[in-house]
Amino acid sequence: RGEIAVRIIRACREMGIRTVAVYSEADKDCLHTLLADEAICIGPAPSSQSYLNMERILSATVAMKADAIHPGFGFLSENARFAKLCQQCNITFIGPSAEIINRMGNKSEARNTMMQAGVPVVPGSKEPSSGGGGKGMRISRSEEDFTEHFNAAQLESVKGFSDDTMYIEKYIEKPRHVEFQIMGDKFGHVVHLGERDCSIQRRHQKVMEESPCEVISPELRKKMGEVAVKAAKAVNYENAGTIEFLLDKDKNFYFMEMNTRIQVEHPVTEMVSGIDLIKEQIRVAAGEPLSVSQEDIQIKGHAIECRINAENPKKRFMPCPGCITNVHIPGGNGV
Repeated sequence: RGEIAVRIIRACREMGIRTVAVYSEADKDCLHTLLADEAICIGPAPSSQSYLNMERILSATVAMKADAIHPGFGFLSENARFAKLCQQCNITFIGPSAEIINRMGNKSEARNTMMQAGVPVVPGSKEPSSGGGGKGMRISRSEEDFTEHFNAAQLESVKGFSDDTMYIEKYIEKPRHVEFQIMGDKFGHVVHLGERDCSIQRRHQKVMEESPCEVISPELRKKMGEVAVKAAKAVNYENAGTIEFLLDKDKNFYFMEMNTRIQVEHPVTEMVSGIDLIKEQIRVAAGEPLSVSQEDIQIKGHAIECRINAENPKKRFMPCPGCITNVHIPGGNGV
């Protein structure tokens, strides 16, 4: 549960920065609360009363005299209102500004911004809508099945996002989902740290991520990386972010969306680039320039991250973690 918090605590410890972990009543004995220098309870188990409660988190930050908040991923990490409240409370939000989160989190605005910047986008309707996690998506291959799929996707969107706005775009056959890690500072410097191939997915959710992507040549990497940097500079992006592309079988690539936070799969990029992204995030938020230029970044080796999805095949592959009675974590060089 607190994997990213543990990761952040480790980076802070190596930088000589003291840490405070927040936790809900149910997570009192979680690893991140034990590893941090201090820990503070912010409410009962339901996330709405703890990890999503902005006022409680900010109160805890002020009470503990903390200078900054690292939002990790999930929860409030891409919440523009939270980033704005941090700013108003004179607390550093380790991530981009509320304005950038708003701009890039809105798919319609992000798409229009990219088009104006000359970044290729998937042809489609002018007004993208809410979405995420693979919900509200259907593929139509004929006029006959279009209405049925449209209605089914709309119903799912209403249930998942309370929004019936629909968006239509060209379906890219057998695409690869290739994303570029970028990092920007307060001085207008932006670099990319190579790509991650996240094409192996289940229900539109990533299962494996690897870097580098096996089908990308050094020339294509340079071209896609330059476009990713161009996209980030178009919004004066600061801190860590990810530009996601769809790559078709003819090696054409299209901007899909931007994630304005650190991602679950960031370690594969760290392993092949040799750059600690969390430390870089903290330095940038503290007003320091990037520690590396594009010329310094050399991608070496190969890294793969796998996510384990516990599902029950007898129940139509429904999520089913069961009870773990024994676990053996593999060790060794590079693991």
